[in-house]
Amino acid sequence: MRIKLDENVTPRAAEGLRADGHDVDTALDEGLGGRCDADVWMAAQAGGRFVITQDLHFSDVRRFLPGTHHGILLVRIPDAEQNRLPDYLRAWLCAADREEWARCFVVATPNKVRVLRPE
Repeated sequence: MRIKLDENVTPRAAEGLRADGHDVDTALDEGLGGRCDADVWMAAQAGGRFVITQDLHFSDVRRFLPGTHHGILLVRIPDAEQNRLPDYLRAWLCAADREEWARCFVVATPNKVRVLRPE
């Protein structure tokens, strides 16, 4: 899977995802740290990348309608579990159905993954 990690996702996550065979770019590696969400979004779409973020600005499903983009994973985990984020990402992305997440809006918590697919 081609992935773009937003700046609010620890760079440690990229290492594990790459080890699992994913093609991972990070906003920080591309010099997009501190830039507006629109810049990160445009870079991800231009590169055909699935965005992984914790930024609630990407949570508006009307703005990011499934089927109109390469995919979004919005991560919602408690602050006390942020150190486990790389492990959560690896587990979620190793799931059998992750290939079906292309062009979808996905919200993941420690207990549940919800996938909104294109209609």
